[in-house]
Amino acid sequence: MKILLAVDGSKPSLQAVQHLVDHADWYRKKPQVQLVTVHLPVPKLRGMGAAVGKGQVEKYYQQEGELRLAAAKRKLDAAGIPYQAQVLVGAVAESIVKHARDKRCELIYIGTRGMSELGKALVGSTATKVLRISDIPVLLVK
Repeated sequence: MKILLAVDGSKPSLQAVQHLVDHADWYRKKPQVQLVTVHLPVPKLRGMGAAVGKGQVEKYYQQEGELRLAAAKRKLDAAGIPYQAQVLVGAVAESIVKHARDKRCELIYIGTRGMSELGKALVGSTATKVLRISDIPVLLVK
């Protein structure tokens, strides 16, 4: 089974990784994981191109993304679960769903996040949007 596992380095996203590791035996074969993190685009400011080149911005996205992916990679490596990791840039929920479609994933794993007492009873806005716009099944891990 091909699974897209979306992480941002937060505790809830790492709980989703651990859930996948703990339940990898749910699948006949070890799942093939597309491990992704999504970075919002840096706002384009007038004259920014003169000070910061496109290569520098791409390097920034990659470095930040690798930091967000590091703990998830360690967990998957320790469990022997194969994955392909990628840093995406764009609107978060839309990028997750598009990548899952492009890679023909059969399931999207994503952690939830509650920011307040009320938020603890609700699903995070990114997870909610992924759930709403995806035609691929979504597994929310709390």
